[in-house]
Amino acid sequence: MKISREARRLARALFRLSLAHGRLDANRVSTISERLIVEKPRSYLEVLKEFSRLVRLELERRHAIVESASPLDERSATNIANTLKQKFGDDITTEFRTSPGLLGGLRIKLGSDVWDGSISSRLATFSQQL
Repeated sequence: MKISREARRLARALFRLSLAHGRLDANRVSTISERLIVEKPRSYLEVLKEFSRLVRLELERRHAIVESASPLDERSATNIANTLKQKFGDDITTEFRTSPGLLGGLRIKLGSDVWDGSISSRLATFSQQL
C-alpha cells in the first residue's frame, strides 16, 4: 500500500520531534504515538505506520550485532562494545551471537553497515579470485 505524501511528510515531522539532541527519545516517541492514536488526524494509520518504520530504522542504526565463531570471553566482548561506543556514540547497544559457520574471526553489523573479518568470507573471496 502506497502512503500519501501528506502522511509521509507528517510522519517525518513527528519523527524529527521525537529526537532530542540528535538521539531518539523514548518518552517523546511514546507521547507522539499516544497523541496520534487519541487525536486521529487524517490518515493517522498511515502516519503511525510510517512513524513506527522510521523509529525502527533509527533503533536498528544504533544496534550492533557482533557474530563470532565461538563465544567471546567477557573481556573481549567488553572491549568490542567499548570500541563501538567510542566510534559511534554512547547509545550504541551491542548483541553478541555465535555463528559456527564463520569458522573464525568476527562479523559486525551496525545498521546497514557490515564489517566482515571472518575466515569464511576470506575463503569465499579467495575462491572467487581463483
